[in-house]
Parts: sequence; C-alpha cells; structure tokens
Amino acid sequence: MDTQAAPSKARGPTPQSGPDKPRPRGPVALLFRKLGPGLITGASDDDPSGIGTYSQVGAQFGYALLWTMVFSYPLMTAIQEISARIGRVTGVGIGGNLRKNYPMPLLYLVVFAVSVANVFNLGADIGAMGSAAQLILPGNIAFFIVIFGVGSLAGILLVPYSTYAKYLKWLTISLFAYVGVVFFTRVSWPEVVRATLLPHIQLTRQFLTAFIAVLGTTISPYLFFWQASQEVEEVHHNHGEKALKHAPAQAPAQLQRIRIDTYVGMAFSNAVAFFIILTAAATLHAHGITEISTSAEAAKALEPLAGRFAFLLFVCGIVGTGMLAVPVLAASACYGIGEARHWKSSLERKPREAIRFYAAIAVATLIGLGLNFLHIDPVKALFWAAILNGIVAAPLMAIIMIMASSPKVMGKLVISPYLKAMGWLATAVMFCACVGLFFTWK
Repeated sequence: MDTQAAPSKARGPTPQSGPDKPRPRGPVALLFRKLGPGLITGASDDDPSGIGTYSQVGAQFGYALLWTMVFSYPLMTAIQEISARIGRVTGVGIGGNLRKNYPMPLLYLVVFAVSVANVFNLGADIGAMGSAAQLILPGNIAFFIVIFGVGSLAGILLVPYSTYAKYLKWLTISLFAYVGVVFFTRVSWPEVVRATLLPHIQLTRQFLTAFIAVLGTTISPYLFFWQASQEVEEVHHNHGEKALKHAPAQAPAQLQRIRIDTYVGMAFSNAVAFFIILTAAATLHAHGITEISTSAEAAKALEPLAGRFAFLLFVCGIVGTGMLAVPVLAASACYGIGEARHWKSSLERKPREAIRFYAAIAVATLIGLGLNFLHIDPVKALFWAAILNGIVAAPLMAIIMIMASSPKVMGKLVISPYLKAMGWLATAVMFCACVGLFFTWK
C-alpha cells in the first residue's frame, strides 16, 4: 500500500521527562482526542432524512414520543458498541465476518437490503441539502442538488479519510444548531419532563408506524456496518495496532476507548434528536401544523413561529449534517459490498488502489442524486427507507449478537453479559416493533 500509515493512536500513558515535557491537556481536549468512529457514527445518525423524520414525529404527536430518545439510548449504545468491538477484535468488518462464518445467501440478502435503504437515504439527504440551500440562497434547486452530490463524492475520492475524518469530527458541531433553536421557542418544560419520563403509547397504526420509523432512524443497519468498518480502518492504518484477538494486551485500552467513544457519540445523537422533536412539538404541533414532509419544509414552517435566526440555524444544521452523513451512507453499504466480494475496501487507499470499492461508492452516490430528478415521491421513499431499516435491523442485530458471542469469531474477547443482555433486548424491541406494525397495518 502506498499511503503512509498515520501515527499510532494508541491511548495510554507515555512517559515524559526533561524541560521539553508538553503541558498536560485539559479534560475536554483529552476526551475529544478519544472520540472518533463513535462520535461520527452518532452524529451522522441525525442526517437530513432523520431530521425530517423527527420533525414529522414532533409535528404529528407533539411531546408524546420524546421518551423514545431516552428509551433507545442504552439499546443503540449497546448494539453500536458490539458492532465496533467486532471490527476491532477481528480486524474485519461485519460483511467480512458474515462472509467468513455464515451462508453466502444470507450475506447477499443483508447487503442488498442495506444498500437499497442507503441509496434512498442518500437521495433524500442530497435533496434535503439542496432544498435547504435554496431557502437562503438564490438559484435553482437542481443546481444545489448537483453541487452537494458531486461535492460530497469528490471529497470521498480526493481526500484521504484520515484527513477527512478530522473535518467530519468538527462538523458535528453543526448539530448544536438544533439545541440552539429551542431557546427561540416557547416550551412547556413541565410537560416535556412528563412526556420524557412517563412513556405514553397508543396502539394505533399511525403511532406504531412513527415509533418504528424513529427506531429505524436511530438504530440503523448502516451504522452497524460503518462503525465496525471504521474500527477496522483504525487497526490497519495505525502503526503498532492489531486485531485484538491477535494482540490481547491492547484490549483493555482499546475497548475502554470504544466504550467512551460510543457512549458519547450516541448520547450526542439522541440529545440532538430529542431537541428536534421538542422544537417541532413546541412550534409546529402547538400551532396546528401536523404534517411535515421534509427537513427543509420543517425549517420553512419554523420561521414565522420561532423567528429568522432560529430558521437560519435549522437550515445550516441541515446542510452541515448532510455533509457529514452522505459519506457515511455511501461508504457504509460499500464496505459491506466490498467485503462480500473480497475487494480491497478502504477509504485510506487511493481510488486507483481500490477501484471497485470507490466505483461502488460513486454509483451509489450518483443513483441517490439521480432519484431527485425522477418522479419519485421523496417523502414516501424516505419513509419506506426508515421502515425498511427497522425491518432489516432486527434480523441483522440477531446475527451480530450471535457473531459477538461466538469464540470462533471473537476468540477470548466475546462480549460481556451486560452487553449480551442489552444487545438481545434491543433486538427483541426491534422484532416486537415490526410485529406490532404488521398486526396494526390495514
């Protein structure tokens, strides 16, 4: 491989002595240094399509589904940590482990379902970025869609991921826009606390559909693939690091880092989603606006209710999260495809060193971009992508749990009883949500 290996990111005390000893970093700087795949994974979960889903939930049901952000946090944290551990322990992503240990038809079915959902999400995200840009800049929406789609693809193809990831990490700050918007709205905080801590469940088709859409947005298969694959990248491109089952001495420090990274990243993700639902509930729902189709439509409806500055914050957040999420969506499915086909699959390789992998990313991105120019209802496509994510997630989570509990796959580093219990609970919740939706669908 021609690319130069990045400096080791191994965490641990490094003896320093002499007058040149660097000043100790503050706790915030040290924490941010530990964050990486988990933070980017969590932030990319709040992509423009997710913003549209959360806005619709808040507009339609008010505060009634705020509790889902608290409920889903330990579940998504567990399954994301397990996915990350699989990548770090084995040195191979989820697709690669499926290929090595399970029937090929199962691998192809999972990769196909995830890829279809990802392409729809890509199209919706690129379209949402274009729509948001048109709200504040003069120009045709088609122009903005092409600029964002081609620009995101160019970033993936031309910038080494080790460099790109640094910008992605800082781009997560854009998500604070959705926290800021709340301060420009009138919120009934006692009602918010009650709705957050006391779950309210309606056994109706609309409510269960919204519930599974929220779960499908927060606990998404592409996130499993992405975080596992990024841990594999960390193994392959950091000097001195190896798959943990072959270097167990590195396990305590690396597994602790994964845990912190995942807990913080998922907390960040759910906190932002909470505030998006809250903002939509306090503004749109409170004023009788219960139907929001896209994130850009939510931003536009917000302006007369919360003011120009809140509107601008919301729009900037859509564009920022889109720039963060599009590379994740495009690459995550292609990691699975590449591992299934045994291609060279790495964002650290130059395009000429992994031609088929980058070609798959380009095709996925361009198809997603092209969907915006077909007469396909983007709202319905996005909605069914979220539903498909929720349906695909349950069986994939079961496979991941079996994989992470198997000494054949994980060696001596199988997951702990706590992770096993929480992972299976998350899987059961996703199964029950899908079954509930099936029985209430008419």
